[in-house]
Amino acid sequence: MVHTLVAVALAAAAAFQPDFDSMLIAGSRALVEALFAGRPGPMVAKFDDEMKAALSEAQLTQAITSVQQQAGAFRGITDARVSEQGGMRGVVLVCDFAGGPVDVTVVWGGKAQVVGLNIRPAMVVTEYTPPAYVTYANFKESSVTVDAGTGWSLPGTLTMPVGDGPFPAVVLVHGSGPADRDASFGPNRPFRDIAWGLASRGIAVLRYDKRTLAHRARIQALDTFTVKEETIDDALAAVKVLRETPGIRQDRIFVAGHSLGGMLAPRIGAADPKLGGLIVLAGAVRPLADSILSQTRYLAEVDGTVSEDETKQIADAEAVVARVKTLKPGDPPLTGLLASGPVSYVIDLRGYDPPSAAKALALPMFVLQGERDYQVTMDDFAAWRAALGSRRDVRLTSYPALNHLLMAGTGKSTPAEYRVEGHVDEAVVRDIAAWVIAR
Repeated sequence: MVHTLVAVALAAAAAFQPDFDSMLIAGSRALVEALFAGRPGPMVAKFDDEMKAALSEAQLTQAITSVQQQAGAFRGITDARVSEQGGMRGVVLVCDFAGGPVDVTVVWGGKAQVVGLNIRPAMVVTEYTPPAYVTYANFKESSVTVDAGTGWSLPGTLTMPVGDGPFPAVVLVHGSGPADRDASFGPNRPFRDIAWGLASRGIAVLRYDKRTLAHRARIQALDTFTVKEETIDDALAAVKVLRETPGIRQDRIFVAGHSLGGMLAPRIGAADPKLGGLIVLAGAVRPLADSILSQTRYLAEVDGTVSEDETKQIADAEAVVARVKTLKPGDPPLTGLLASGPVSYVIDLRGYDPPSAAKALALPMFVLQGERDYQVTMDDFAAWRAALGSRRDVRLTSYPALNHLLMAGTGKSTPAEYRVEGHVDEAVVRDIAAWVIAR
C-alpha cells in the first residue's frame, strides 16, 4: 500500500544533441501526460524494439496503476530538465501527485525512439532521525540474506539486542507494492522505527527488501503471480533465518505484517504453526478491489466536492469490483487506474477472509489499528474483533490519532500526510514489546 513506486529502466545506444532539448521536453511532456490520463498507447508507440519486447502496453498500464494507487491523483507536470543517461538524452519530468512529487524520466535514443522509462519518488534527500524511544546502546545490526530458494535472495537487516539472549524475535512483513526493508515512504521509515524501538526493548527484529523491489524484472516476466510468491514464501524464509541464528528463542519468533502483510498473517501462520504468534498491523480484511473502491470514494469526497474526474474514477473502481467477481484463469489482465493486480493474483485472494482464517489458528495474536486510517478502516478492525474478540489469547487495540503508517495526526488523513516526516507512535512499539515479552 503506502510504500517505493514501480520503476522500469532499459538503455540502448545513440544520443541527441543539446539543440534538441526543447523538442525532447515537449515530446516527453505529451507522452507522460497521456500516460497518466489512461492512454499508454502514444508512449508504447514510441518504444524501440527492445522496450516493446520488455514492456507491453498491459504491463505499462499495470505499472502506472501501481504508481497512481500509491501517489494519488495526477495533477500535472511542474518542472522538466534534460540530463545525460548513459550517453543518451533523458528528460526528467517532476510530476505533481496528491501524495507528493514523482520523477518520471524518459530516455531517448536514435530515430526519436524511447529506449528507457523510469518512475520513482522525486529525489528528496532526508536524513533519518530516530524517535526518542530508540536507545542506540541497546542493540546492534548486521546484514543477512533471506532466500526462499530458486534465486529469490533478498538483502535484509537483523537488529539484535545487546547481550547473550536468547531473545524473542519479530519478522516484519510489508504491505502492498515494492518496498525496501524500512518500508520507506517519503521521509518516513516505519519499519526502521519499529525495529529499533523493539530492539531497544530486548526484542530482535528481521526486516528485508521485498521481492517485488529486489527482483522487479523477473517478477514482470512471470506468467502467474500470487501473494505466495510476493510475500508468504519470503516471510517464511525470514523466520527460518531467525531459527538458525544464535541468541534467538526459537519458540518465540513472531510475524508482524502491515496492511497486506497483516491480511496475509493468517496464511503465514497456517504455513508455520510453530510461530510464537502473529501481529496484525492495520491488517486489511476486504478484497483489494473493494478496498481500492473505498479509498477512491474517500479521497474524492475528503475535500467536500467530487469532480468530474473523481466521479469517473469511482465508476472505474466499481467496474473493477464487478469484474473481479467473474474473473477466470486465462482472462486478460485487469487494466486501468484501479486495477488491483494480475488475474492470478486477484483470483488467489478472491474469497479469502483473513479473520476467519485467523480464527482457525491456535496461535496467539495481537491486532492493532489506527482509527484515522482511511486505507484499512475501523470496519476492517471490527471484522477482526468479531472473529477473534472472545479469545483470551488475542489482544485487539485501536489508537484514535493514528493513520495507516501508525503515525499520529489530526483531522482526516490524506496521502499528503505520508509525506510529512514522523515516526510510528511510541504506544504502538511499547504495546507490541509488552505483548511479545508476555508470551
